[in-house]
Amino acid sequence: MHGYTASKSDYVKRLARIEGQVRGLSRMVDDDKYCIDILTQVSAATKALQSVAVKLLEEHMAHCVAEAVAEGGDSVEIKVKEAADAIARLVRS
Repeated sequence: MHGYTASKSDYVKRLARIEGQVRGLSRMVDDDKYCIDILTQVSAATKALQSVAVKLLEEHMAHCVAEAVAEGGDSVEIKVKEAADAIARLVRS
């Protein structure tokens, strides 16, 4: 079981909304909408994805990393490294 499993339906709903935002962006471009309006919507979709990513990371640390700490051994280092790498990817994006 993954850390997000209990909130899976919430994630699916949030991602469906983001998918709708991205489809709306495509329509805006197709309809030749004003570039600043499109950029505003790109920013909103980006923030929504970042919010999902941060929440997933929180749940990874609360569940997967905490579980590894409780078990001990090499898995702690692996899970912490995974979380650190994910944070680095988020910071760079």
